[in-house]
Amino acid sequence: MGRDRSALQPIIENGANLTRRRVLQRAGWITAAMAFPRVPGIAAEDVSPVTARLSTYMSEAASRALPDVVIEKAKQHILDTFAAMVSGSQLPPGRAAINFARNYGGEKIAMIVCSNQMCGAIEAALANGVLAHSDETDDAHAASLSHPGCAVIPAALAAGEQFGIDGARLLGAVALGYDIGPRVVAALGGAALQGEGHRSTHSIAGIFGAAAAAACAASLDAQQMRWVLDYTAQQCSGIAAWQRDTQHIEKGFVYGGMPARGGVTSALLVQSGWTGVDDVFSGADNFLQAEALRASPESLVDQLGERYEITQTDTKKWTVGAPIQAPLDALESLLKRRAFDAGQVRQVTVRIAASAAKVVDNREMPDVCLQHMVAVMLLDKTATFQAAHDQARMKDPEVLKLRAKVQLIGDGDLEKAMPRREAIVEITLAGGAKLTEHIVAVRGTPASPMSREEVVAKARDLMAPVLGAATAASLIEKIFALEKVKDIRELRPLLQG
Repeated sequence: MGRDRSALQPIIENGANLTRRRVLQRAGWITAAMAFPRVPGIAAEDVSPVTARLSTYMSEAASRALPDVVIEKAKQHILDTFAAMVSGSQLPPGRAAINFARNYGGEKIAMIVCSNQMCGAIEAALANGVLAHSDETDDAHAASLSHPGCAVIPAALAAGEQFGIDGARLLGAVALGYDIGPRVVAALGGAALQGEGHRSTHSIAGIFGAAAAAACAASLDAQQMRWVLDYTAQQCSGIAAWQRDTQHIEKGFVYGGMPARGGVTSALLVQSGWTGVDDVFSGADNFLQAEALRASPESLVDQLGERYEITQTDTKKWTVGAPIQAPLDALESLLKRRAFDAGQVRQVTVRIAASAAKVVDNREMPDVCLQHMVAVMLLDKTATFQAAHDQARMKDPEVLKLRAKVQLIGDGDLEKAMPRREAIVEITLAGGAKLTEHIVAVRGTPASPMSREEVVAKARDLMAPVLGAATAASLIEKIFALEKVKDIRELRPLLQG
């Protein structure tokens, strides 16, 4: 196969302004393109083997039999995300999302959780996505540095309502979304994309996962799935500037609302008859070439159908930012090992990965401020949803006094363990005694998974105050029997409250 001179043209035209790194990067892309031979007969345009396999897998998701462990995990993550939506409806981002839907209006196709508002599937996906990430309650996929549930599940729910899918199809759509989103981030270079490229891995994984889930609900074939991927690539957006958002509203949009909306848009465009580029992952000006610092096209299909990413996704035990999970686990363990009062604490040293420490170091929001949550945990002997969202308590003299004793250290050795979020907590008591706990496997991660009972208990605590105990119990029961649900619109009266 001869080299495509169009790939070299930018170097010829702008050579004086190109760095050596950029020249080598483009040369690498030419080599990568040659490594994937053309597959004739798939479509009018050449389609790489990677994209052919990916789109076929996506088109077969609706009828694919899932392993029992994947079905169970899908139910748990659906419940956990619904609980995040319900509790999120009481927070400023959630209220803003409901207000948007109320003011925007639109066709009455899909529900807004915890509201009597109905609107179009695209708008419902946006609003429910923001609800799902109104705080730090939702799940997280460590390897891709993303939160799949807050985009994938609102998208599957909204498209599922439009097409009246059953519960089994919802499970398949959700599992597919978790499979696709994180793999796109892996193909773009993984978590480094955010640190080095200033892009939001959360929105990238979210929109591709949401698109896959919505396309599954829409029953699209392999060719249509490739067009969905094309329109999703064109819509892919999000920069890491969300880290400067002090109200969590933009963060909810970037993590959940924007990708859920974009994914449903891609699916509905193609379902209505739109066509597009047959393979946006290869060929001239392709998505990976445009976006990647270090591209790995084969990661798109790595162990596809063997490693289900929903089983690799964390469920948070504590309703706080992911970097604070391990320190709270450590404090819980220390409090069980030896009874002591907060007044006895002379100093607390918390070591976590350096990159994680930057995210939670003395932040303005209680649920993402490590020093604050450590102080609250020591005072309350636990960390409840209410405590993690009590903004006024950040000015409580008793909390501030204890918070001043908390030292956060970004540890280089723990950085090497990432994406495993380890923590070492050392407490020095007034008498000089030192208590130390090293958490390697955070509760709720694949290495230390939460049981169904723990997930249910968390969901009940989050939903009962809003929906009422009876409605929350009925919703939980319905989710764990999704295979018997003939039309997911049956969930409306339970989720709308």
